[in-house]
Amino acid sequence: MILLVVAAAIINPHNEILLAQRPKGKRLAGKWEFPGGKVEADESPEAALIRELHEELGIVVGVDALEPFWFLSHDYATEFGFHLLMPVYLCRKWQGTPEAKEHAALCWRHASEMHALDMIEADEALVERLK
Repeated sequence: MILLVVAAAIINPHNEILLAQRPKGKRLAGKWEFPGGKVEADESPEAALIRELHEELGIVVGVDALEPFWFLSHDYATEFGFHLLMPVYLCRKWQGTPEAKEHAALCWRHASEMHALDMIEADEALVERLK
């Protein structure tokens, strides 16, 4: 099965990127990831990301603030029974202050500092790409 999800590298004026820690009770709990989520059947990737960022972080993002950056393909078939496809966008403009509404914690890090965090496996290639 292919699972389509979307993620954002939200970048502040200090060139730090927002990361979110997965909460207890979810797969890969305690690991750090880029905010985003599943694309529903009736959504474009951009619409899904705008919805997810509002639900997860309480921020408002316009489609014009999303810059296509890269996509990930990662095999989780053995572990979870799916193959992950993830378009990734850069986002430098939003309204509101990010809050951990669905995550255990949030943090801002420069790409060169992310290796010190316990990132989810699928995001490791993205960290390298952002450097």
